[in-house]
Amino acid sequence: MDSFTLRQLRYFEALAQHGHFGRAAEACAISQPALSVQIRELEETLGAALFERNARQVRLTGFGEDVAAKVRDILRGADELADFARLSRDRLTGRLRIGVIPTIAPYLLPTIIGDLTRRYPGLDMRLRETLTPRLIQELAEGRLDTAIVALPVSEPSFTEVPLFSEEFVLVRPSADADKPVPNAETLREMRLLLLEEGHCFRDQALSFCNINSSLPRELLDGSSLSTLVQMVGAGIGVTLIPEMAVPVETRSASVSLARFDAPRPSRRIGMIWRNTTPLADQLQEVAEVVRQSAETLAGRAAGATTCA
Repeated sequence: MDSFTLRQLRYFEALAQHGHFGRAAEACAISQPALSVQIRELEETLGAALFERNARQVRLTGFGEDVAAKVRDILRGADELADFARLSRDRLTGRLRIGVIPTIAPYLLPTIIGDLTRRYPGLDMRLRETLTPRLIQELAEGRLDTAIVALPVSEPSFTEVPLFSEEFVLVRPSADADKPVPNAETLREMRLLLLEEGHCFRDQALSFCNINSSLPRELLDGSSLSTLVQMVGAGIGVTLIPEMAVPVETRSASVSLARFDAPRPSRRIGMIWRNTTPLADQLQEVAEVVRQSAETLAGRAAGATTCA
């Protein structure tokens, strides 16, 4: 073989990312033996081993680490070339890789998917739900085209487009429905249930309560908003959730809802993408669809929310 192929580089990236031949093969929709052959041919072409292999794990060699950085640049350039070709079409079509944080995905994605599918019938949406730091990394490396996150992200290489703002709602046991709504100072003295470390929504809740996250406190962590709300329903404590989550998360929980006095805690949601992407104009159109989807969802949430 005289040269490597773009497909081999994609297989290499998948194996570097997953660290396992089976999972990488599954991600690439090929058989594990076929993936092994392609990786071996790539190593023969480059003249050096890219991976250390053992029975349980595959790890990049030092040379492989250097190659990985260059492969990401090559694949990002190839994807941008494909994006340039898409610019010649009248409508957005083909693959669009969208990342979404977990405190948005379950509530906004169903509406977004329906609205985007109706507007762009030829669009092939690839959705990725994970925490903000991972989304930022994957967006920078060209693995995503755009992401829906809480702003600001403050990355100079990204464009940030604000979409909407939403308030945080206090969730407490049903028995507390007639009690006065606590202020931030009072809330600091209560058993506050929060998402585990890594969620930006956790940091926003701590900021509202003026709680230093590094200080030991009686804070109970959960992996999802659903878990937090159910814990509140069991009488364990109180929590904050974004307004868009109210209709879904409180419909089967014995909880009461309350809005804080002004200034109310809130977050700003937006879309981000690389400054260099040739899809900037199309992503602006997508952002407008997402904004309209959020307005539709906000109307439903307002109808379902009865707060004191």
